Amino acid sequence: MKLIRFGDQGNEQPGVLKDGKRLDTSEFGEDFDQHFYGTDGPARLAQWLEAHESACPIVSDEARLGAPIASPSKIICIGLNYAAHARESGLDIPTTPIIFAKATSAICGPYDDVIIPKNSTKTDWEVELAIVIGKKASYVSEENALDHVAGYVLHNDVSERAFQLEHGGQWVKGKSCDTFAPLGPWVATKDEIKDPNDLRLWLKINGEMLQDSTTADFVFNTQHLVSYLSQYMSLLPGDIISTGTPSGVGLGFDPPRYLKPGDVMELGIDGLGVSKQTAVAYKG
Repeated sequence: MKLIRFGDQGNEQPGVLKDGKRLDTSEFGEDFDQHFYGTDGPARLAQWLEAHESACPIVSDEARLGAPIASPSKIICIGLNYAAHARESGLDIPTTPIIFAKATSAICGPYDDVIIPKNSTKTDWEVELAIVIGKKASYVSEENALDHVAGYVLHNDVSERAFQLEHGGQWVKGKSCDTFAPLGPWVATKDEIKDPNDLRLWLKINGEMLQDSTTADFVFNTQHLVSYLSQYMSLLPGDIISTGTPSGVGLGFDPPRYLKPGDVMELGIDGLGVSKQTAVAYKG
């Protein structure tokens, strides 16, 4: 099942994408939030659709798509999880996962503009596979890790490298600006993704392919990441784990390449659709 949310920003409604049609599932009575995921929501929704699909209004293809997850408690990101990306960053391949947080206020829709923040000089792109937690995970084993996953979503982990690397402190400052977490277009429930550790992911800037890799090149795979993080914090239903980006980010070029107003990012992952964002200047 493919879960979507549509409508004006801050007033999105839940729906599904089925057979190429967007269906409004508002009558199901639940948004795709922590309660939904923590109470086996995808299975309950699928059962509800068996009886009510024909009565679901069709959503116009012109309607805005918002982020397909409502109000996750946290976004946890993994740094340098592809060996080639570590090398292009001039850093060692990690021996344990590098983790950092991204503010949930950065979340936006898959086709929304990305705002280059005030005083930015080095805003960058990162296509990533993100995991959506389905039930609370605390001290779980790798063998059982996928039992705690509800699905997967496309994420552009937009990053301001000067904020991240030159302003002291933690990476979160360069990761959390408004609009720096475009999610979607949909969450694919895990039954739709045969192997999250073998998916092609790619990103283009203004039509030029700059990132093109596969999650088979993970340093730490999906199961390991869920298990590892659960040793240090409870992962709650609806939480997002962004699994890292492959090589081809702007920081890795010589000289580096960064976003400027008008640049168009287009990115995709097998089974998770394609998103597109235009970079725009901050207007204070």
